[in-house]
Amino acid sequence: MIGGDDLKVLVTGKLPDAVVDRIRVVHDVIASETETPMSPEKILEAVGGQDGLLCMITDKVDPVLLDHAVSLKMIANYGVGYDNIDMSAATKRGIPVSNTPGVLTDATADLAMALILAMGRRIVAGDAKTRRGDFKFWSPMHFLGREITGKTLGLIGLGRIGKAVAKRAAGFELHTVYYSRRRLGPADEGRLKVSYRPLETLLKQADYISLHVPLTADTHHLIGEGEIEKMKPSAILINTSRGPVINEAALVGALKQNRIAGAGMDVYEKEPELSPGLIDLENVILLPHVGSATIETRTRMADLAVDNLLAGLAGKRPPNCLNWEKLPGKGRK
Repeated sequence: MIGGDDLKVLVTGKLPDAVVDRIRVVHDVIASETETPMSPEKILEAVGGQDGLLCMITDKVDPVLLDHAVSLKMIANYGVGYDNIDMSAATKRGIPVSNTPGVLTDATADLAMALILAMGRRIVAGDAKTRRGDFKFWSPMHFLGREITGKTLGLIGLGRIGKAVAKRAAGFELHTVYYSRRRLGPADEGRLKVSYRPLETLLKQADYISLHVPLTADTHHLIGEGEIEKMKPSAILINTSRGPVINEAALVGALKQNRIAGAGMDVYEKEPELSPGLIDLENVILLPHVGSATIETRTRMADLAVDNLLAGLAGKRPPNCLNWEKLPGKGRK
């Protein structure tokens, strides 16, 4: 701490030094120095006596941790999703919780489109084939993929990222349909070049299905055995949202039996563990949760998380507070 209030902050993941220094200017900081995630045991040991917690989406912030963190005044989550945090328990203890929306929209939408293209044109499999030395000849029917142009893209969820994917899809002349809890008005549908479909209809019509929903009780296993059975045998499923949105065991079974053509995945049901059999499949692309992994986006996320943290510790409403209205005495501020 260089000056200011005598508050203590725990940062559980390695962030750019310049970003962490923004906290050090006013508060004492314990920050992870390595890329390896801080273990739950270490977090539990370190969080006692801390006033602020800047945590990663892989950190479980539950009542056990909160009971150890009796001085905690602010939780800033590094990421859009916050299913790692027991919101009810934090709110009950009067602790503001924030996330980092908006800044990772473009990066995640880019990755979703990249997976659509890579699966359709078999880019990863083609690269592996060439590296193995199996590219021996050219032939008209050799290593065929599927065109993107003119196909139907089904978006499940049309929030910030879903809309950004729709804009990109228009550039590839995809016919985009969507399912969402709230249907857009005609003007917005026209601007985005999307058409609404009930979920069952979307699953039956789409050549590519891309998931863009948060993880909630309603979306857990949103895509399971029954939903997969409604998809075309040629359908490709893309998930850059949250792993448990898909029943991974059902997906593995469908991919093994070629009941759908393939899947592109950036998130997993029990991340970082993969469901048995998934890694052995050739009709799937597996990425290590890199939806927001660009230099620009990860830096913006870190700055936004710190903005939220510092505001909360100063007694102000964090820019992206998730539970402010539910906190005692703070709903009107």
